Amino acid sequence: MEALQKSVVLLFLSCWVAIGGAEYMKYKDPKQPLRVRIEDLLDRMTLKEKIGQMAQIERKNASAEVLQKYFIGSVLSEAGSAPGLRAPARLWVDMVNEIQKGALSSRLGIPIIYGIDAVHGHNTVYNATIFPHNIALGATRDPVLVKKIGAATALEIRATGIPYTFAPCIAVCRDPRWGRCYESYSEDSKLVQEMTEIIPGLQGDISANSEKGVSFVSGKTKVAACAKHYVGDGGTHLGINENNTITSFHGLLSTHMPPYYHAIMKGVSTVMASFSSWNGVKMHAHHYLLTDFLKNKLHFRGFVISDYQGIDKITSPPGANYTYSLQSSILAGVDMIMIPYDYPRFCESLLELVNKNVIPMSRIDDAVRRILRVKFIMGLFENPFADYSLVNEIGKKEHRDLAREAVRKSLVLLKNGKSSGEPLLPLPKKAKKILIAGTHADNLGNQCGGWTIEWQGISGNNITLGTTLLHAVKSTVDLKTKVIYSKKPKQSLLEKNEFSYAIVAVGELPYAETKGDSTNLTIAEPGPSIIKNVCSHVKCVVVLITGRPVVIEPYIDNIDALIAAWLPGTEGYGMTDVLFGDYGFTGKLPRTWFKSVDQLPMNVGDPHYDPLFSFGFGLTTEPNTIY
Repeated sequence: MEALQKSVVLLFLSCWVAIGGAEYMKYKDPKQPLRVRIEDLLDRMTLKEKIGQMAQIERKNASAEVLQKYFIGSVLSEAGSAPGLRAPARLWVDMVNEIQKGALSSRLGIPIIYGIDAVHGHNTVYNATIFPHNIALGATRDPVLVKKIGAATALEIRATGIPYTFAPCIAVCRDPRWGRCYESYSEDSKLVQEMTEIIPGLQGDISANSEKGVSFVSGKTKVAACAKHYVGDGGTHLGINENNTITSFHGLLSTHMPPYYHAIMKGVSTVMASFSSWNGVKMHAHHYLLTDFLKNKLHFRGFVISDYQGIDKITSPPGANYTYSLQSSILAGVDMIMIPYDYPRFCESLLELVNKNVIPMSRIDDAVRRILRVKFIMGLFENPFADYSLVNEIGKKEHRDLAREAVRKSLVLLKNGKSSGEPLLPLPKKAKKILIAGTHADNLGNQCGGWTIEWQGISGNNITLGTTLLHAVKSTVDLKTKVIYSKKPKQSLLEKNEFSYAIVAVGELPYAETKGDSTNLTIAEPGPSIIKNVCSHVKCVVVLITGRPVVIEPYIDNIDALIAAWLPGTEGYGMTDVLFGDYGFTGKLPRTWFKSVDQLPMNVGDPHYDPLFSFGFGLTTEPNTIY
């Protein structure tokens, strides 16, 4: 009996200690001021826990064991990395939540922030709405539309349980030979500034009295954005990806920096350092531009993230001196390092550098403070898990309608008729027989371009759901109109059939950074041959599906009508909306269309400016009321 009484007393005391003596943790209290929460958590963290917060790893490596052992702060889906082939939104949510469980089971329970490239819609996810790439959105001259696209994209990202995207790219592309030029809204800095309206679309509208530079994300239907690639990535020598941007400080400030001012004023949460250099100094190691200018001069309070394995490329060859690269990047001001696979070496090397006083604790604390600030502002501590409430946002009709609007507003009419008095467009829906031809007329992958399902994109119609130009034409013309499709029409077909007109869709094959760098900017064969053959026999409208201006002058005299359709994405009906006159053409060139690659780089305002089509050019048409 006495033994039983002692057991009861001990049990009571232990319960009392557990309840009454539980430590109050300010960082877990949402009623506490943001600064108090950040400092309380920072004070509790060990050096290893702080270093872990600075690491971002690939989802394939994000096991509970790894997250707990290394105290990992962030996880990403590298380009094309998905939980399964054609994975539905629910499977994405389950994967992200499982990873989050692993992070929350660590000593302090700090949630991870999961990031993904959603650069023209939620482009890694099957059935997502794929919007036109940025160069096309620049052609719309419509910041309000771009903001709506940001909001729609945020919903589809959140539908998969992800709260962070590596977008937008606010590069000012000064040379179309650059393989990322389609990720740039324009060669004109002012136009790119206007298109930073996508940031409040993604994150929500920051209040007018908000403190400058403080990150902002307004709830569970919005995502943290990332302005990239800081700074000058669009101005590299000869348009070579990751190359050197050679310009004065004034040139950098007047051309490449202004979009970042606007992004910061709109509360952008993160900034990604560029692979490129400025006058020979790698941006990932540029203390003045990352710390003195971005953080101190512009008062950016979010965190700076590296590009994919970006610190390795500080040296040549990449990874030649990892310790030096790590030291240089952290001291320069990079806060979170994207190290998808080599995270053990990162954690061990950074720990050693701090213990040897090569990197001061103040720099580590600054980085972690910035990362925690974004996580607190996003509400990750209160709402770390996603649910299924938004899964139906993926590819929904309203978003596809918005993408369709973006397509029709982005098309630029470059030529309409061989003589000014005989326009070909808009095309009549009622015609006896029409020809649809070309490598891009019935190819959704070519229509979407790079950064679609896979990093470099994929040709073909099995990559995701959408509408090709051919399908849109067949659904738009009169039921009695006979539509003949031939990817590469033979001479006999062209000679024996009396076509009312032909629509020829040709262009570039899908590509992304580096692989997309081009010194000649020619349309891939058999595109030129198709143009020559078809347009010499039939009245033709040529639709260019490209990520940038390409060589077209040698063929233009044979073409009746010419359209720059850019990389329009999944909604092919946006092209037929204007081809057949349901809407008029309104798009304007967001960049100069050269005559010859020998003229490059050539941008509006340059001496000896002699383009084929100038910046801002674009013919207009009125909607057709008679069919």
